[in-house]
Amino acid sequence: MPRITSRVSKLPLYAVGALAARKRELVARGVDLIDLGAGDADLAPPPAAVEALVHGAHVPALQRYGFGVGYYPYREAIAAFMQRRFGLAFDPATEVVPLIGSKEGIAHCALAFLEHGDVAVVPEPGYICYAGGTLLADADVHAYALRADQNFLLELSDVPPDVLARTRLLYLNYPNNPTGAIAPRDYLERVVAECRARDILLVYDNAYSELAFDGYVPPSIFEIPGADEVAIEFHSLSKTYNMTGWRCAWAVGRPPIAGALARVKQFIDTGHYMAIQSAGVAALESWESFVPGNVATFQERRDAAVAAFRAEGFAVEAPLATMYLWIPLPAGLPSALFAERLLEEHGVVVLPGSSFGDGGEGFVRISFIVPPERLAQAARHAGQVLRSLESHV
Repeated sequence: MPRITSRVSKLPLYAVGALAARKRELVARGVDLIDLGAGDADLAPPPAAVEALVHGAHVPALQRYGFGVGYYPYREAIAAFMQRRFGLAFDPATEVVPLIGSKEGIAHCALAFLEHGDVAVVPEPGYICYAGGTLLADADVHAYALRADQNFLLELSDVPPDVLARTRLLYLNYPNNPTGAIAPRDYLERVVAECRARDILLVYDNAYSELAFDGYVPPSIFEIPGADEVAIEFHSLSKTYNMTGWRCAWAVGRPPIAGALARVKQFIDTGHYMAIQSAGVAALESWESFVPGNVATFQERRDAAVAAFRAEGFAVEAPLATMYLWIPLPAGLPSALFAERLLEEHGVVVLPGSSFGDGGEGFVRISFIVPPERLAQAARHAGQVLRSLESHV
C-alpha cells in the first residue's frame, strides 16, 4: 500500500463530517432526527441571490474558468461591503481574495506562512481547520485552552516563551465558534500590538460578524490601528445569508499578505464558479433588505433555546453573537458520552466539546438552527439524558 504522509496521519477527526453517516443511518431507521450539530440553518438564502444564480447559469461567459481574478464585480461588491460596514477601504484587485468557502482559505493560508519548525497558536476549542491547515503545512500546533474564567479570550502572554519564539501565526475567531464569546476592543488592541512586536501573522476569522444580537456590532480586526501590517481577515456568506453549501467567501488584507494566499490558490484551484460569485454580489447588495430580518429570526431562536435548556437544568449563557450555545456539563460527565446518548436514545444531534479539541471537554455545542418548537423538544430530551447520567457521575 502506498505510504501516507505523517501530515495526514496527524490530522484530527473531523466530527461534523463523521456524523453524516450516523445521521443517514438513524433517518433510515425512521428516527425523528433533530439536528443541532453543524452551523447550517434550515432557512432560505436571499431571493436575489437565487435569481442571480439562475440567471448566471445561462450566461456563457460565467461558465468558463474564473482563475484567481474570478468575477470581478464580486471583488468590487466585497470592497463596497467592507467600506459600508466597517469604514475600511480595500483595493478589489490586490487586497481582496475570493474563496471557495472561508474554511478553504483559512486552511490554505498556513501554506503561505508556515513551514517545518514554525508554530501556529490555535484556540481550543476551535474550528478544526486551524489545526488542519497547520499540520498540512508541516508546522507545529500549540493548542491554547480557552477558559470560561478568562471569557474565552486567547492571551499570547500565557504561551510558553520557547513556543512563542517559534510562533509565526495566530488564529483568532471572534465572535467565537463554538463558545459564542466576543472580544473587547482593548483586547484586540493588545493582541495586534503583540503580533506586530513579534512579527506574527494574525489570521482573523470573522465569519459571524453579521450574526449579532442585542445591539452588539462586531468589529473588523482592521479597525484596530496597526492591524494592516500583520493581519488577514476572513468573511463568509454562509451564516449571514444561509448559503453554507454555496461556498462563497473572501479574505482581505494588504497586498503582501493577501497576495501570498492568492499565489497559493493559483496552484490549488482555478477559482469558484462565477455564476455563484455573481449570486454573491446579489447577496451582498441585499444586506439591508435581508440581513436584519434573518438576524431577528436567529435571535428568536437563541432566546427560545436559552429558555428551553435553562428550564431543563442547564447553565446556559445567552451569546451576543453566532448561532451557538456552549453549554457546560456537570463535572466528570464526558461530553462524548452525553452527545452519544442523546443521539442514540432521542435522535438529537449535538457536538461534544471534545470534538473541538481537548480544551472543549466539559461542554457541548448546540446550534440554534431549527424553529423554537424543535429546540424545546431537543432541550427536553437533553434534560432526560442529563438526569439519567447525573446519577452515575
